[in-house]
Amino acid sequence: MTPLDKALRRELTIGEQVYTLTIDPAGLKLVEKGRRNGVEVRWADFVSGDAALAAALQASTSKT
Repeated sequence: MTPLDKALRRELTIGEQVYTLTIDPAGLKLVEKGRRNGVEVRWADFVSGDAALAAALQASTSKT
C-alpha cells in the first residue's frame, strides 16, 4: 500500500458543476472549482463518526 504523505488533487464533476477534491494526510476537502472555501473533513472526524456532524455544521455556517 502506498502511504498518503502529500496532497493528491483531482477534478470531479457532479451534475454540471466542477469541483476540486484534495486528499491529504490531514483529511479531505471538496471545493467548487475557482473558489477557495468548501467542505473539509478531517480523518479523525471521519473515523469517529463525527464527519456528518462536522459537514452539517460547516454547511450551516458557510456563506452562499
